Amino acid sequence: MNGPVAGRDAAEEFRGFRGRFELVAQAVDQVLNGKRDVVRLALACLLAEGHLLIEDVPGVGKTSLARALAAAFGVSSNRIQFTPDLMPSDVTGIEVHQGGGTFVFRPGPVFAHVVVCDEINRASPKAQAALLEVMQEQQVSVAGQARPVPRPFMVVATQNPIDFEGTYPLPEAQLDRFMMRLRIGRPDLEAESEILARDDRPVRGPALPEPVFDDRVLTTMVETARRVRVDPAVHRYVALLLRETRSDVHAPDVRLGASTRGGLALLRAARVHALAQGRQGVTPDDVKALAGPVLAHRLLLTDRALLDGVTGEEVLRRVLATVAVPR
Repeated sequence: MNGPVAGRDAAEEFRGFRGRFELVAQAVDQVLNGKRDVVRLALACLLAEGHLLIEDVPGVGKTSLARALAAAFGVSSNRIQFTPDLMPSDVTGIEVHQGGGTFVFRPGPVFAHVVVCDEINRASPKAQAALLEVMQEQQVSVAGQARPVPRPFMVVATQNPIDFEGTYPLPEAQLDRFMMRLRIGRPDLEAESEILARDDRPVRGPALPEPVFDDRVLTTMVETARRVRVDPAVHRYVALLLRETRSDVHAPDVRLGASTRGGLALLRAARVHALAQGRQGVTPDDVKALAGPVLAHRLLLTDRALLDGVTGEEVLRRVLATVAVPR
């Protein structure tokens, strides 16, 4: 009895996932007008337990997107403004001496479900490195003691791709820890007009959606996505894509291809994408839809390619066109 019942329960969760996904996405859409695809990619990143890097100019709603995702699930969120004088303890927390030889740990802002790191490239490499452990292991080590952060846990980092003065580029190891890199872009005319028309309320900070679900539903959706089936042919397809990014064919443009961690991130995100589309298994179409956001920022381009204006997304399009799609 236990087997069939468990199977029916899982099937019902799979079917209910799409409806829940859309309800949350629609709530966040109200905050970020006209950016339907960006909202759904960011939501997929959260449900795949990934981290998100948003590269865009100021004023397009980067921080509002992160806060809206947390608000829709009623979970905690914190914001850290990265500056050159930021210390690692300003991120992770610190032990404070209370007298009598006792110390009390004061947690930093990283102890939240969604942590917004504004202008992450303006902090020193030392402060940036304070995120390396928590992004990989969902814990921070302070005074020799590991302290777990809430789960699910997501870092949403932002950086301005235009103004590089006084910035510290993220190292390859840290870029590789971000599941996706997105660009929001300016709203179209209709969306921008609607934003201007509705913003006649007294100034009190950005509007956030009312909670659609609670943290238990968020946890359930994350666990449901983990159980999505991936066919061995799809595993091989992702492996071939990774190998193609490292091949000599792309050597004039790429000096370092995508990592195995990138392939694992691509499959985790593809599981969520499949469920959001109403499918209970990952297809090559799910992989192709997410290859750009998940893999492009992991490709290190040559100086010549950068001077020629080649982008990681452009290389990924060539890779996808080269590798045969499994039937």
